[in-house]
Amino acid sequence: MSGPSPDQHSAQTTPIGIYDKPKQAAITGIEVAAIALSVLWLGGAIAFFVFGPPVAEQMGGIGYLVAMLAVFMPVAMIWVAATAARSSRVMREESQRLQAAIDAIRHAYVTQQQRASVGQEPSVAKKLDEIAETARKTETTLATFSTKRRDSVRPAPAETEATVTDAADQGSLELGTPAEALSPPLPQDDFIRALNFPETAEDIEGFAALRRALKDRKAAQLIQAAQDVLTLLSQDGIYMDDLRPDMSRPEVWRQFAHGARGRAVAALGGVRDRSSLALTAGRMKQDPIFRDAAHHFLRKFDQMFTEFEAVADDAEISALSETRTARAFMLLGRVAGTFD
Repeated sequence: MSGPSPDQHSAQTTPIGIYDKPKQAAITGIEVAAIALSVLWLGGAIAFFVFGPPVAEQMGGIGYLVAMLAVFMPVAMIWVAATAARSSRVMREESQRLQAAIDAIRHAYVTQQQRASVGQEPSVAKKLDEIAETARKTETTLATFSTKRRDSVRPAPAETEATVTDAADQGSLELGTPAEALSPPLPQDDFIRALNFPETAEDIEGFAALRRALKDRKAAQLIQAAQDVLTLLSQDGIYMDDLRPDMSRPEVWRQFAHGARGRAVAALGGVRDRSSLALTAGRMKQDPIFRDAAHHFLRKFDQMFTEFEAVADDAEISALSETRTARAFMLLGRVAGTFD
């Protein structure tokens, strides 16, 4: 059994009569009233000239002209008024039909936007899952490569015996010790390098720094949040390498870490690219997934930098401010009003 034809489907989805031109009646109440008034006036004029005094003959040629004007001028005015009333009614009906069409178009647009937003969430979640899976595969490959390199360099027998002796002399760790306490602290250079992400697929040092940073719980949370917002921004063609923000002095960054807001730290929002700012602001208002990811990233960066500033020198703060993660913070912070 065949389905409905396209014409039938269109007839079902489009309100009947909204886009069709209304059919006007040949004779309406306005014309009937105009005809009645015209007949009444002409009947009265004929009766006046037939049964009344011969006024036109007494006045000569000018009298006949005045009589004709007196007879037909009111009739002309009646039909001018009737035409104006009919045009006014037609314009009012056209306005109502146009308003109904606009309302239908607006309703269709809102429905389409809602369907698009509902269909977009699974797509974005799927893309984020693919990105996370790619990152896990990269970490596994790098870990395998590093393990093979370490296994290829075997220690000398003397070194092995000394290591075993030292291990035997050490006492056992208490139960319940977190894994973070067993691992050495993340070096500042690796942390900064990881926040900039690898430059290319051949950037072995960048991937190695990223792998070491992902082992640190706090750094991994910030890196994951930064990766999410950078991926979402790239969907609108916004890339951190294309931004050239005004770089701020380390003292301004330190003031921000100490809680300063407003004009004192306004220089941190040094992104001047109007198209990137406009696209980001529009995405922030319309896309709830992007808005949540952006606010989560801003919170993680704020928490991280407060701890980072306490132990970093001015050179390290300047290096961090030039990373892709810091540029994303400048862009999103200015759009979200973080520096106001």
